[in-house]
Amino acid sequence: MVGKKLALFVVLVCGILTTAVAEESAVPQDEILLKNGSRVIGTVTASRDGVVTIETGFAGTLSIKNEEIQSMHTEGNLVVQMADGHIFRDRPITIEDEIFVVTEGNGDQLSYPMADVLIVNPEPWELGDGYKASGLISFAWALERGNSDTDELDYSLESIWRSLEDRYTIRMAGEIDEANDAEIADNWKVIGKYDYFLEDRWYTGVNASAEQDQFADLDLRYYVGVYLGRQFYTESIFMLEAELGLAYVNEDFSTAPDQDYPGANWSVRISSDYLGGGTNLYMNHDAIWNLDTTTDIILNTALGLSFPLLGNLEAAAEVLYEYDSGAVAGIEKLDETYNFRIGYTW
Repeated sequence: MVGKKLALFVVLVCGILTTAVAEESAVPQDEILLKNGSRVIGTVTASRDGVVTIETGFAGTLSIKNEEIQSMHTEGNLVVQMADGHIFRDRPITIEDEIFVVTEGNGDQLSYPMADVLIVNPEPWELGDGYKASGLISFAWALERGNSDTDELDYSLESIWRSLEDRYTIRMAGEIDEANDAEIADNWKVIGKYDYFLEDRWYTGVNASAEQDQFADLDLRYYVGVYLGRQFYTESIFMLEAELGLAYVNEDFSTAPDQDYPGANWSVRISSDYLGGGTNLYMNHDAIWNLDTTTDIILNTALGLSFPLLGNLEAAAEVLYEYDSGAVAGIEKLDETYNFRIGYTW
């Protein structure tokens, strides 16, 4: 009798397990068919900048370029933002031969060229809900012991708050150097910006900056200005943004005569993840041109390659060029800095 009860118990357990496995295998899966004939099964999580992201059970997260996709069918509901601003919410989607098909709530199907699809599963700020905060704080340092004792510390901070309509930016950088217990460099710079986005990637804004360089005779330089900017390219493979504006500039020196003047200022931001692996090539350039004395110009350029370390940590090899044609007597017009920095991103 006991043996029969035990056998019945085993049969019931096996039945329950079999049903559970069957139900799990019946969970709807999204499917991507590649042009080379490969089939990828998983859950489509996003699409932007021409790349579809899909979570799979066999290879983790995969990123697939649109041009490699023959067809795609999703069982789960997605949010789709079109290039014209229209939004489809909680809809299954289909792609066939570069044609995007979305099923409406009443069962009707609408078709669009893939080029009209901007983002699949956009972030809340991209739908007009609040701001996205991002930033980087980093440090670069060097210690030399021997014939001379040298300590160098460079630091920088960038924080950006972006919404669908506007953007706030704060940047700060500085340097403190000592040689044989004597300070040989002490400078800092802070920039604040506000951008309001217009149509077709254009934006306008206001900015303010303050800086000090004790060993370049500069007690304080500050400016306040307005500008017009444009995001020429926005995809991660190549991003290009430029601004051109006018500013009021005031300069106070320790020994040289103080001055103020109208100036033209511009900036260029270029970056690319072309090398892959989370790396980022970048160039940041800023300038102030004295419109009273047109031979005076200040150029600051940073060239670098950043790459991920662990978690939100990143490292970068960077070279900085700082040129001031109006530098006071005895001060070099061009200052070059080579450093390796480590930072935290968010």
